[in-house]
Amino acid sequence: MLFIWYPKCSTCQKAKKWLDSHEIEYTERHIVEENPTYEELKEWYQKSGMPLKKFFNTSGMIYKEMKLKDKLPDMNEDEQLKFLATNGMLVKRPLVVGDDVVVTGFKEVEWEEKIK
Repeated sequence: MLFIWYPKCSTCQKAKKWLDSHEIEYTERHIVEENPTYEELKEWYQKSGMPLKKFFNTSGMIYKEMKLKDKLPDMNEDEQLKFLATNGMLVKRPLVVGDDVVVTGFKEVEWEEKIK
């Protein structure tokens, strides 16, 4: 399982503690130092079954500064994925990717259901 996170993010820290307390093995990846690629994001998005918007960090400063709420509706999926791949801070975190699961953000109930 791949755990993509930003160490300074308190939600990511809670998610990491949750994984550790449930003894779930994972490989850790810093979202800024190793931004997800276009190919990875495309694969994860297709595997997830979630709307693409769920992959955007809509509460992040960059998202707000760039006024992406207004711009994204005019972009097609491919353009949005390419844009997401330009900056790890645009990507919703934490992001967990397993063989048959992709989860963005940390909601304990959702994680209990999908990851355990």
